[in-house]
Amino acid sequence: MAWRLNKTIVMVGMMGAGKTAVGTQLARDLGVGFLDSDEEIVRAANLSVAEIFERYGEPFFREKEARVLARLLDGPAGVLSTGGGAFLHAGNRALIHERGVSVWLKADLPLLWARVRHKTTRPLLRTPDPKATLSSMYEARVPVYALADLAVEAQPDYSIDEMAGRVAEALVAHRPDVLERI
Repeated sequence: MAWRLNKTIVMVGMMGAGKTAVGTQLARDLGVGFLDSDEEIVRAANLSVAEIFERYGEPFFREKEARVLARLLDGPAGVLSTGGGAFLHAGNRALIHERGVSVWLKADLPLLWARVRHKTTRPLLRTPDPKATLSSMYEARVPVYALADLAVEAQPDYSIDEMAGRVAEALVAHRPDVLERI
């Protein structure tokens, strides 16, 4: 099936929601490019996200993240995965809404914890009680993610292919200005 993508699809949501995996598959399915804002920040800084947080702090990272998002949204339409905190900033939300479409991969807390609890690449979870930290972040962030243009519910038994298909279906059904079958 052929697709026409008129705006960049921006995957938003909590760490562990599947933004990168689902976004990569969605881009493949649509025949468009995939970019990950965190990877672009890492490439520009020549440091890992964890190293950036350790050396320069979260405010520095968020400033770089906003610049990278603006640059990526100026490029050709594709699929863009963002870090979990990117959508929390009003300026980023406005930019994404203006130049793309935000899709919240809505995963519940038990699913997120199952996916991130053994990962060492999550600097915000390097706390004495990472599960409590994730829970607190979840409670604070869900109302902001709910501002996304679309929400697609994640379930533990959905494959990456199924989630990508559900995102495409939601876009075709609710945002034909962004994604259309041709």
